[in-house]
Amino acid sequence: MAGKRAVLIAGPTASGKSALALELAQATGGIVINADSMQVYRDLHVITARPSAAEEARVPHRLYGHVDAAVNCSAGRWVTDAAAAFSEARAQSRLPIFTGGSGLYFKALTRGLSAVPPVPAAIRQGIRARLERDGVEALHAELSERDPDSAGRLKPRDRSRIARALEVIEATGRSLNDWHRDGLPPLLPPGQFSAVFLAPERDALYARIDARFDAMLAAGALDEVARLGARQLDPLLPAMKAHGVPALLAHLRGEITLAQAAQIARADTRHYAKRQFTWFRHQLPEFEWVEPEQAREWLARRLD
Repeated sequence: MAGKRAVLIAGPTASGKSALALELAQATGGIVINADSMQVYRDLHVITARPSAAEEARVPHRLYGHVDAAVNCSAGRWVTDAAAAFSEARAQSRLPIFTGGSGLYFKALTRGLSAVPPVPAAIRQGIRARLERDGVEALHAELSERDPDSAGRLKPRDRSRIARALEVIEATGRSLNDWHRDGLPPLLPPGQFSAVFLAPERDALYARIDARFDAMLAAGALDEVARLGARQLDPLLPAMKAHGVPALLAHLRGEITLAQAAQIARADTRHYAKRQFTWFRHQLPEFEWVEPEQAREWLARRLD
């Protein structure tokens, strides 16, 4: 790893990223730093397949379950937390190993991030209340008038992104496009990291996704989601949209059977995996794609 400051391990959900990161951290004395946007939430342990307590005890793990589900952990918040974890690893002469499947987090890490300031809670709540009262079409029409560039890029029924774009322009008087032009520098510039994307064969991956959801149910995912639902949080919060959560909440409300909820959750997760393949291929070409079975050899060559 001469000249490299970090290792980045990405890949679709259920591709074996966490196990590989744990193995590398044990071999090098490194620190595993989470780069998965759902595993940051403490309320979502089983349903997001976070590392177990025993696994976390084997090597230092950072940024797992450190954010409450009532908080929207933006990419900006994550980068700030990641910078602190990175500094801790460097101060201890440990190899930082970032692992996860959230492309936006890795892009922020290696390309930098727009400098959008925090949106006041009152503005966010006002936009969300209007979304519920007037509907997403009305807010998209307003966005078309106030920020036509953003409105043109968004699907008219993309509730979360339309609300976000309106929040930013309401809070700052500037569009998201304007803020994106005034970005923050990357934590890891080019040449200072080795990056791998685990690319398993699709049918095998989908079989693993299906089997893993069954294992989540056996491990208590339904009870975990029930506790989350009892908090009555804003359904637009990221934690409330984690794969499997909406379907299991629908089951708990008596709207669908558990078998139907599981079928929906498996399908949603498979579709997400497809999007991960596409996103990394087009957005982060610096990641080298390898089959999971070849990943250890790939890492060994770069650790020499």
